[in-house]
Amino acid sequence: MLKKISVERLAPGMYVHDLGVAWADHPFTLNRFKLKSEDQVAELMAAGLQAVYIDTDKGDDVHDAPTAADVRAEVDARMRDVANESPPPMRITVSEEIRNARILYQRAGTVVRDVMRDGRLGKAVQVENVAGLVDDITQSVVRNSGALLAMLRLKNKDDYTFMHCVSVGTLMVTFGRALGLSGEALRQAGIGGFVHDVGKTLVPDAILNKAGKLSEGEFLLIKRHPAEGHAILLKSSNVGAAPLDITLHHHERMDGKGYPEKLPADRISQLARMAAIVDVYDAITSDRPYHKGIAPTEALRKMLEWCNGHFDETLLRQFIRCIGIYPTGTLVRLSNGWLAVVTEQNTSVLLKPAVRAFYCSTARGPIAPVEIDLAREPDYRIVADESPEQWGVDPMHFLEVTRH
Repeated sequence: MLKKISVERLAPGMYVHDLGVAWADHPFTLNRFKLKSEDQVAELMAAGLQAVYIDTDKGDDVHDAPTAADVRAEVDARMRDVANESPPPMRITVSEEIRNARILYQRAGTVVRDVMRDGRLGKAVQVENVAGLVDDITQSVVRNSGALLAMLRLKNKDDYTFMHCVSVGTLMVTFGRALGLSGEALRQAGIGGFVHDVGKTLVPDAILNKAGKLSEGEFLLIKRHPAEGHAILLKSSNVGAAPLDITLHHHERMDGKGYPEKLPADRISQLARMAAIVDVYDAITSDRPYHKGIAPTEALRKMLEWCNGHFDETLLRQFIRCIGIYPTGTLVRLSNGWLAVVTEQNTSVLLKPAVRAFYCSTARGPIAPVEIDLAREPDYRIVADESPEQWGVDPMHFLEVTRH
């Protein structure tokens, strides 16, 4: 049985099943191992972990700890609570915006590559190029944010460092607009997202993509990238305070255990808190050489569970409302066994988006595409999110089909 306990209650003989944080937030090779010494326990505590899951079938038990099922039920209840508030209405459909979003996504990749190249070479970052991109992305988000958000899932593990910045920049624009930012404030938030990881240009690729356990020195080198990025941006003209803040502080935590400055919560700006959320969301939903990305909905559940100490929960809940509990482009299984792709967020009920069904998982065969607004069709409901790779499906194909 899986149970969740605080790290202070760990002891040799217990079997750690899950470290309870994003992969980038710990230096350990594996999430699962049996504790054999007090030194191992001390190492986990020193890493800033708050709580972990133990497997009582493989190691010692803690009888009064909540089970994984208990924790899951509590997180699901919080997800349903988030769903009671809805995102802003869309102006056009995803299908109408998807072509423009694809062009913007490709352009964004080029701009970020230029930023990273300049950072690596010690040149000034051309912030004006990023600002122009942010303005165009804002307009796409205004028309229909789901198109670009779905496009963000196309990156592969080989270009992760570049396209992660594209994702964080786009998510910062989407999130900021949902929070009421506009004009220059929104532009600066977006710029900060696009340049937040420029310091990683000074970290060797062999370390960034290492599949095995990082040495203490390697992990410390990675943890220097916010400060390194901040220093790079200081050399560039026209870099505002917001991008500098986001770059330096996107790994700070509400419990004061983040880096590089271990800031207490009251010294972490709203923009840095937002960046911490979108940075982790994109990281854990993306494939890397050392881990497989998880489905967006499961990622949001995980983040709700981790938010005590890590994230600003109020902002996290607003982020979930912003992108949807089942973000556009998510592959889901319906209660009748059909597979469907989420095509639009429902502005009244986040748990019931519009979907396009195309396959029957029970009969193992395709069906004629069916458009279903789950808020209006009580006979259908989402029972699980599914892996596109497992089913050999490209969700983007179903977003690009124009409705008739």
